[in-house]
Amino acid sequence: MAFINKIDQNANINLNKVNKSKDGDFEKILKKELDETNNALLNAEKLEDGIATGKVKDISSATITIQKAELQMKMMLEVRNKAISAYKELLKTQI
Repeated sequence: MAFINKIDQNANINLNKVNKSKDGDFEKILKKELDETNNALLNAEKLEDGIATGKVKDISSATITIQKAELQMKMMLEVRNKAISAYKELLKTQI
């Protein structure tokens, strides 16, 4: 149960940061998240190579890092899908 509470607390912190941002900062937030996701994926790729070659000693932490990168990528894909869906809805509206 402590694990779930920790996740909830982290989610609230992230939402508070977004809510406090000024108008026009959505682009900056999105760019920052894209950069972080890209860096996480690059790091995961290096860890995958390290696991395959046997250079990584702690496989469990490497696996967790790879899974976090995968979840970040899935989240960014969902954000993209929602943005495309919203754009399509805007195109359907009649003026």
